[in-house]
Amino acid sequence: MPTLLVKNADLIVTMDGQDRELKDAAIFCRDGFIEQIGSQADLPQSADEILDLSHHIVLPGLINTHHHFYQTLTRALPAAQDANLFNWLTTLYPIWARMTPEDIFTSTQTALAELALSGCTTASDHLYLFPNGSKLDDEIAAAAEIGLRLHASRGSMSLGQSQGGLPPDSVVDTEENILKDSERLIQRYHDPKPGSKLQIVLAPCSPFSVTSELMRESAVLARKYGVHLHTHLAETEDEDDFCLAKFGHKPVAYMQTVDWIGDDVWFAHSVWVNEAEMDLYARHGCGVAHCPSSNMRLASGIAPVMNMLARGVKLGLGVDGSASNDGSHMLNEVRQAMLLARLNSGIKGASRSAPDAPPLMTARQALSIATRGGASVLGRKDIGSLEVGKCADFFAMDLNQLDYAGAITDPLAAILFCQPVKANWTVVGGEVIVREGHLTTLDVRKQVEKHNQATKRLLQI
Repeated sequence: MPTLLVKNADLIVTMDGQDRELKDAAIFCRDGFIEQIGSQADLPQSADEILDLSHHIVLPGLINTHHHFYQTLTRALPAAQDANLFNWLTTLYPIWARMTPEDIFTSTQTALAELALSGCTTASDHLYLFPNGSKLDDEIAAAAEIGLRLHASRGSMSLGQSQGGLPPDSVVDTEENILKDSERLIQRYHDPKPGSKLQIVLAPCSPFSVTSELMRESAVLARKYGVHLHTHLAETEDEDDFCLAKFGHKPVAYMQTVDWIGDDVWFAHSVWVNEAEMDLYARHGCGVAHCPSSNMRLASGIAPVMNMLARGVKLGLGVDGSASNDGSHMLNEVRQAMLLARLNSGIKGASRSAPDAPPLMTARQALSIATRGGASVLGRKDIGSLEVGKCADFFAMDLNQLDYAGAITDPLAAILFCQPVKANWTVVGGEVIVREGHLTTLDVRKQVEKHNQATKRLLQI
């Protein structure tokens, strides 16, 4: 069984139950799992591969709990730059309808390459339209070549404009086809074992693009096989109005009527939730994927994340689609989460010096959300921290670079307070995916050329 030794790091941040930050420590891994972690003098001195990470900080791999890989094809599109969610979607739906299986493959590799270079080791993607013969299999095949762990969400849209939904009828499918394909994917690909690199999630897109019957039947199917459920929820005030008019309930109450409340469910966004709804999440173990950059980009609002944390809601981070974030930089998303939560605290607190002023999110809290929090949201106990028995998933940043000059007193906080840069090393299951700042599993220059050609064809330019 292959072994890996990480030594000489300035700091190893475990994110374990004691939040240990270890100096003069090392990590010894065997067959993709951490076998020992602790004092360098007490660990083996040899291994099949040795990483000398002098001047580096080592952290658990970041976990991306919400993304749309295919949207890397339509970044910064002028017609959608200044639109809110509903207008943004209606602008982009006709363009996405031109995608082919090769486009899904290409965009998946681009997004995962970006994520790997920003310290991400596990990503959940939400693919919810399948034009021109595209399948989730195309994404799965592309991800296998990059090497990150993937939670592939079989998204769907069944409520077209002719039925009162938002998407055009050309990009929706029948419930029968959706459920049949969902079961096929679970049976073929889902791996629930510790160390799994591929799990299937059932993910009807949103209340304004699927029927209530599809929501209910998806929940039944997911629980039959023990897979998780995911959807967008409470992202905008417009969604509140739509759900009240269409279903007679606000979004969270609507989820209760279709049996979508439970510890096997997580929602993207949850910007517009009240205290009772957050308490409901906490009571039933529902998770939330917080997507700060997308929420700012689309002017959707600020999610009450500090309030959620105080109530015990499971909270992870997502970069969201690369046409509403326009990037897939996971470490930058952690920074955005910290800064946006601080802004929200400032808005709500009349005076920062007042004794009852809301707390500010710390760098360590933000990183915990992106690691342990993400693992909890995805239902994983084998990732999210650096501990014996867990997956050897981590990334490392070289502290001896211009961006961190002067930030020598707290290197952990520095990687967020200073401008985030690319990871120097990213390791997944003991396999080096990023080595000294370069991706080992993809020729980036050729990928950019291929990706831009696909974009030109989609945009017909």
